[in-house]
Amino acid sequence: MGVDSKEQGAMGHGHSHAGHEHAEHDHAGPDHVAHNQDSHGHEGHSHAPTVSADNENVVLIGFLLTAGFMVAEIIAGLLSGSLALIADAGHMLTDAAALLLAWAAFRFGRRASDGKRTFGYMRLEVVAGLINAVTLFALVAWIVYEAIQRFMTPHEVLAGPMFVVAVLGLVVNIVVFLVLSRGDKEHVNIRGAMVHVLGDLLGSVAAIAAAVIIWLTGWMPIDPILSVVVSLLILRSAWKLFRNSLHILMEGTPGNVVIEDLSKTLVAQVPGLEAVRHVHVWSITSGKPVATLEIVLAEGADAGAVTRAVKLTLLADYGITHSTVEIVWGKDGASCALTPDAVP
Repeated sequence: MGVDSKEQGAMGHGHSHAGHEHAEHDHAGPDHVAHNQDSHGHEGHSHAPTVSADNENVVLIGFLLTAGFMVAEIIAGLLSGSLALIADAGHMLTDAAALLLAWAAFRFGRRASDGKRTFGYMRLEVVAGLINAVTLFALVAWIVYEAIQRFMTPHEVLAGPMFVVAVLGLVVNIVVFLVLSRGDKEHVNIRGAMVHVLGDLLGSVAAIAAAVIIWLTGWMPIDPILSVVVSLLILRSAWKLFRNSLHILMEGTPGNVVIEDLSKTLVAQVPGLEAVRHVHVWSITSGKPVATLEIVLAEGADAGAVTRAVKLTLLADYGITHSTVEIVWGKDGASCALTPDAVP
């Protein structure tokens, strides 16, 4: 689709913006400041959505708490011989790595857009979320493998040290989870970090239960059994995180958008709008949807008024704060170059 600052020759769509019609491309909404024709496309204008400093801070605090306790849990797991503790320590290791990666993504995401990355670095956050999901898959596979080995070759577990460390781990995980809940829970990176910590919290609960059962009954297989149960619970959340992150990376439409309905809504609600074509809606990162589309004006309609109304409708009905609207001058528009059957 066209970018509204380009003229007909650069677009190659067979129609133009009629001079400086791109002046209508305002960024009304919480993430963009309205600007005029002279400022559009020049230095100082950034397409990168704002990154909350609160998100960055809560992730950093979570990382420090998790990494600090992880060392103690690894040592305790090795000394006690508990697979549940070792699995929980391994999960805390991936937690720490995931939180550090999330913090780095937030840090880089605050960089302004430039000539090579016109939307800034916000997509790094989604990549971090995808990596988080993959590490969870790897962790589950490792725990299941170790559990099978424990069934084949049972290991004695010291219930006392295991119980004490597991309780401390539960407290740390609860604190980290509460800290992360202060951030934007709808954000894919915050959500990914919370999934990690929640899984680790469940791991601590399983380790406590295993320690109590071993202390009361001496039945060692409960340790690997509960480790596998926790892993299966983690797997479901990991799959959801993986699917959501991949959907954003594949430029999928946000969950509240159905392209056909969006086009019909615009035509029905915006006076002077005759047709909507070549609609593309995707997310730069979680909660930051953007759209490009072409519109056909009714006879005698005011181009500026219709364009503004389209943008306001997209913002009000779909939360799209950044939209690029191209006006098709004439009834016959060229086919969209992004469609599979389009001929260059």
